Formats: sequence, C-alpha cells, structure tokens
Amino acid sequence: MGQLDDYRLMARIRRFEERLTALKDAGEIPGSIHLCNGQEAVPVGACRALRDGDHVTATYRGHGWAIARGVDLTGLFAEMMGRDSALCGGRAASPYLSDPGRWFVGENSIVGAGVPIATGAALTAQRTSSGAVSVVTIGDGAMNQGNVHEALNLAAVLDLPLVLVVENNVYSEMSRISDMVRVRQLAERAAGYGLPGRVVDGNDPDAVAEAVTEAVDRAREGSGPSIVEAMTERLVGHYSGDAQHYRPTGEIAAAREREPLARIRRAADADLTARLDAIDAEVSTEIETAVTAARAVPYPDPATAEEHVYV
Repeated sequence: MGQLDDYRLMARIRRFEERLTALKDAGEIPGSIHLCNGQEAVPVGACRALRDGDHVTATYRGHGWAIARGVDLTGLFAEMMGRDSALCGGRAASPYLSDPGRWFVGENSIVGAGVPIATGAALTAQRTSSGAVSVVTIGDGAMNQGNVHEALNLAAVLDLPLVLVVENNVYSEMSRISDMVRVRQLAERAAGYGLPGRVVDGNDPDAVAEAVTEAVDRAREGSGPSIVEAMTERLVGHYSGDAQHYRPTGEIAAAREREPLARIRRAADADLTARLDAIDAEVSTEIETAVTAARAVPYPDPATAEEHVYV
C-alpha cells in the first residue's frame, strides 16, 4: 500500500467514527461506544502485514481494526444500530462485534480478555500447521491484567504464533499510564517473558507496518510471540459522553497536530492536497451510502431473542 491507500483507509475509519458519533447523538445507536479517533494508523499499518487466514482480536475500541480487516461498512453500521445485520444480527452492537469471514475474531469489553482468546487462535494455528498468525491489540492499561500475563507466558513457553500490539494512547480510561507503572515503556515487559519488544510511532502507518511485519514473520516461521508498543493518542474521550476533565488544557489540540491524517496533510504539496480532498469526498459518499443501506436493514424478530443464549 502507498501513502494514498493508507490515507484512504485511515480516512474511512475516521469518517466512520465521526458518523457513528452523530448517529449516537441522534439516538440511532443504543448503548455506549468507544472510538479510536487519532489511532487509525495502528490498525491500518498492522493489518498491512497480514494475509488471509490471519486472525485479529481487538478491544471494545476495535472498529478501526474491523474496517482495516475488511469488514463491511453497512454491516458495521447496521450491527451498531441493533439491526439484524449479517455480522451478529444486532446482538453484538459496538463493543462485541465479530466477522469470522474476515478473520476478525472480534471485540469484547473485558479489559485484556482478547489476549487469551487470541492465544487460543494461535494455539489452533500451531496445532493445525495452518501457517496463520494471531494478532491481538490491547490498550496500555490491559498490560496490568493477570490474564494478559498468563496468556503471554503460555504463548512464550509454547512458541505460539502470536503478536501483541499495545495501543498506548497514554490513558488507561481516565488515568495516565505513567502514574500506574514503573517502566518507561510497556514493551520493556517483553523481556520478562523472554520475548522481543519494540516501541514504534503509532501515528505512522509505515512504522507500524514495518514493526508488525517483522513480528508476524517471526511468528510465522515458528520463533514465537512478540510485543509491539505503538505510541499514539486518542482525540476523543474514553467513551461516548466522556467530558475529559482529566486532560490538561491544550493536550487535545496538540494531539490534533500529531495525528496521522493531519501529519500527511501537513507535508502535502498542492497537488497531493487536491488528491487527499478528493479521497475525503469519496469516503464521505461511501460512508453515507453505508448508513442509508444500514437503515434499510430490519430489526431482529423479537421471537429470536433467546437464540444463541446458553444457560
């Protein structure tokens, strides 16, 4: 992928999240949503390193990863509207959606829980000799969860084809990660598992792609897991409705100068700027077409409410 391809995919994620916010404000999206505005370069760069059959497991802030993995936009909007989408039939909504057909294992709202799930996918890949790699993304706060430690230790001992991408957006919900850990970078913890750890600029899709490609290649050849820490910042609150009173004055404005889409535009000449403008217009049309199509999807039949429920 080239710079324009990266920009288009990041713009698609950004516009999707912005449109999702408007739909939420209009009452068309039930429940809370967690947005990845500002973090788009991480899934775009990471998924560039993957091939068909490689699995991705995300957090509840996983819409960008789903889109980067090729999940259908109409299905995503319909799912989050609680409609009978082709993804999860309206049962998953924003924080639990999945699409096995695109190798997107999915999201969940338990902090760090994606790591043992992804470790299971990696174990399956190893036992079946499929050659697949399992990539899992977590936030910085999840590195303090016990299940993450247990899963990483197991993956390391068994040399599983697992790649952990830590999206370090500086905040664990409303607390700065620097107030919660003693290490300077979370990737330093990789040494405790005997794994390689690497820190990259999470606002640069090329830097993310290069680091994740190295980790994926290592995993695919049987050399075991790696940890990639992508430093980034979110431009919105932890969740919809978060007033962000905990963030210092000027911090978000400064982050907007560093975010991946702004970075590309800042370095663009007049010709490239015109091409980026055209991409933005095309993406906006694409998003509106998906929203219109999603609104045409019917709501689930209430008679099916107890389906897929096990007691």
